[in-house]
Amino acid sequence: MLKSVVSRALTSLTVLFATTVATVAQTAAEYPSRRITVVLPYPGGGIVDVVTRIVMDKLGENWKQTITVDPKPGANGNIAWDQVARAEPDGYTWTFFGTGTIANPRMQPGLRWSEKSFVAIGAAVWAPSVVVVHPSLAANTMAEFIAYAKAHPGELNWANPGVGTSQHFNSAMLINAAKLKMVEVAYKGQPSGIADLMANRVQMALVSIGLAAEHIKAGTLKPLAVLGKTRSPLLPGVPTMTEAGYPEVNFVAWYGYAAPKDTPRPIVEKIVAGINTTLMDSKVRMALEGQGLQIVDPMTATELDALVAADTEKYGEVITEQQIRIGN
Repeated sequence: MLKSVVSRALTSLTVLFATTVATVAQTAAEYPSRRITVVLPYPGGGIVDVVTRIVMDKLGENWKQTITVDPKPGANGNIAWDQVARAEPDGYTWTFFGTGTIANPRMQPGLRWSEKSFVAIGAAVWAPSVVVVHPSLAANTMAEFIAYAKAHPGELNWANPGVGTSQHFNSAMLINAAKLKMVEVAYKGQPSGIADLMANRVQMALVSIGLAAEHIKAGTLKPLAVLGKTRSPLLPGVPTMTEAGYPEVNFVAWYGYAAPKDTPRPIVEKIVAGINTTLMDSKVRMALEGQGLQIVDPMTATELDALVAADTEKYGEVITEQQIRIGN
């Protein structure tokens, strides 16, 4: 009797498992069958918005499906990430994955989400940044800037485009490494900080090369050093931070995308493949490289998981060492 009951139970479980696998496989095969929404944690017009629209426009064209980009800035990006973390894990709601996705939960304990609430679905670009100052500042190199800042403690302002962004971390590391005393001014994204820098309300910022290049060319911003493994083709005359003598500040962030954690693996892999194919398109590459970005080589879903794990460890150490907290 007992053996019969156990046998029937096992048979039922086997049938249920097979049915579930078949359903997931069919769903993945039909995916995407309706509109996809990408909820961004940063304002429209910023570099994340620009990159996302370039990639998603082409991906939507390839898939013959609408992909809507929906910027929802606020609460240091937590509004967007919280919304997507709680979204249905069906592959139709995505978000941006970057430094802040890892950093925010460590800087603000008590959030309902963390990087573990998501699964990475694509890495698009490496995002070098450049240290820029107001043209009136009496400094043309990093060494001259550091000397000037040390001679004028507490007199210079620096723009923080968002707590937990790569620009925030790298700026804090530079200021600490050089033992500078500067005043932090917080912004909700890079564009407003850049505007205030050009107006000389702040004197230094670390910004995405794509957002700064035209202002540097116009002479309204002065570049000092690039955060990147090599010099930027858009700013060939500007040394890297390593060349300038601060290799420990030379972290290069990457921009990618994520979906809720329980999104079926076959759908995740289909999205990863779709983004990889999109990034091979010559027009997409040209548009992204025109923003001073470097295309990420194709990565599998498993390789993306490993990249997230490595960055989680790296940024976790920075946050602990620097004692960075939301509101500081």
